[in-house]
Amino acid sequence: MSGSLEIAAVTKTFRSGGPWGETVRAVDDVSLNVADKPTVLSLVGESGSGKTTLARLILGLLQPTLGTIRVGDYEVGRMRGRAARQAFMRDVQPIFQNPYDTFNPVRPVTDALFETAQNLTGASRRQAEALVAEALKTVGLELSEVEGKYQNAFSGGQLQRLSVARALIPKPKLIVADEPVSALDASLRMTVVNLFAELRDTLGISFVYVTHDLSTAYYISDQVAIMHRGKVVEAGAADRVLTHPEHDYTRRLVAAIPQVGVKWDDDFDAGVA
Repeated sequence: MSGSLEIAAVTKTFRSGGPWGETVRAVDDVSLNVADKPTVLSLVGESGSGKTTLARLILGLLQPTLGTIRVGDYEVGRMRGRAARQAFMRDVQPIFQNPYDTFNPVRPVTDALFETAQNLTGASRRQAEALVAEALKTVGLELSEVEGKYQNAFSGGQLQRLSVARALIPKPKLIVADEPVSALDASLRMTVVNLFAELRDTLGISFVYVTHDLSTAYYISDQVAIMHRGKVVEAGAADRVLTHPEHDYTRRLVAAIPQVGVKWDDDFDAGVA
């Protein structure tokens, strides 16, 4: 499978207030494409813009009301049977907002890592250990320092790196990261964001990066899509959209943050982001 993503005229509606309530369009006729090359696409918008709903649609956790989503060879939502779903999950992995929700607090974190390896790849226990060790090493951790420990033994930043490691175990082509740094302090945010860029460049993984923070979106993105009230109001290359915005809503977002026109280096003071 490739890491390409095609979203074609996708709408997702919900009924608020019960069966006779108002129909809400959380995602409204959205079309986006990510080419078959390692790419970071940021979905940017305020709370309620529809970006998280769209991320959940890409992951197959929700079904579109209208339209289609294709990731590589898969039409999301049309997969039938456990084997097809497992194959999709090997290639498309999530990273969620709160790292404390990723692991069961009453079980060692490595239990979840080994289960991911065995369930998604069919690995034996020994093979699973090798896969887990490789994924941990990629995010700067060693199996020996993690094995047998519970989530309360780790900082928020370490837990988010463990979440990234879990997503890397099946060697995915696409990772959907929903507000993955919003629960971290400013210095740790840039550590995780830089890790995503490194994974794109070294492992060839594409990312859908969901965020309300234009600063980190500009820093990491190849493409951005600005969402407002369920619609994509502007999309394209990050440099173009965020330095020469055309839509009024994008202009307001850009005007609200400092230094969006500067590509920061690794010494950037994350405290201004």
